[in-house]
Amino acid sequence: MPALNESDLKDIQKAVEQEFPEDDALQQVHIARKILAKEAEIEGLSIIEYVKSLKKSGITSN
Repeated sequence: MPALNESDLKDIQKAVEQEFPEDDALQQVHIARKILAKEAEIEGLSIIEYVKSLKKSGITSN
């Protein structure tokens, strides 16, 4: 699983906070989605392929 650097995480959080300034729960969902999308991009996969690869590797449950 590729690790994002602190700068990437701060950029994602800042962008999402601007998109959804009044909804903390929605911010959390979008932050998680953007982190997964960025990790998928680093791996050269679509987000769906990346999530499936996480499941195959046992990182996710169910």
